[in-house]
Amino acid sequence: MPLYRDEAVVLRTHKLGEADRIITLLTRHHGRVRAVAKGVRRTTSRWGSRLEPFTHVDLQLAEGRSLDTITQAETLTPFHSGIGLDYDRYTAGTVMLETAERLVVEEKEPALQQFLLLVGGLRAMVSGEHGPGQVLDSYLLRSLAVAGYAPSFDHCVRCGTEGPHRFFNPAAGGVLCTVCRLPGSATPALETLQVLGALLAGEWPVVHGAEPRHLREASGLVAAYLAWHVERGLRSLEHLER
Repeated sequence: MPLYRDEAVVLRTHKLGEADRIITLLTRHHGRVRAVAKGVRRTTSRWGSRLEPFTHVDLQLAEGRSLDTITQAETLTPFHSGIGLDYDRYTAGTVMLETAERLVVEEKEPALQQFLLLVGGLRAMVSGEHGPGQVLDSYLLRSLAVAGYAPSFDHCVRCGTEGPHRFFNPAAGGVLCTVCRLPGSATPALETLQVLGALLAGEWPVVHGAEPRHLREASGLVAAYLAWHVERGLRSLEHLER
């Protein structure tokens, strides 16, 4: 079978047979890949913790008809060791992994920007420089933008009028002016919209200077925007403390 090598983040695993696992990966060059890790569940397995969710790995894989097979795995960054022991980081990180899997729809289709965003987001989550909730919200907005769902927080998404505007509608794609306002639109504080713009742009001083109530309101709007643009709700969001 033809072999290939790639760098990946482990998104999800599930059991196969008595000793194997199917590993879902987001790779640098091949996008989303599903591959079998044979014997990984045996106590004598050479894989150890290299193929657990959150792990950043260098892999060699053999191409298969339906599933590829992992033949080598070396840990590049053990993100799970810095995330798994903290509940807030773990739950936020789990949402990131599920979002990455959901937004990279086609298998074996390159998704370099999504891969780099995920690695960068996990690195920021582990560093502790920013709050887990804010790292997650920034990652979600950026990954949605890369997927083609970039929100607008300053210009009206229908007429293009420059803001600031008071109305936000996930279905419309962002903020709306008074003339274009749609029924059911939210009316967040202007400070909340500034926080959202800063999260999307990575302007961390603005985020760090925001009041907790505006951060909470921003998180709610990010969750609503994400829910609208993915096909079905994310299971991991149910465990997230907002």
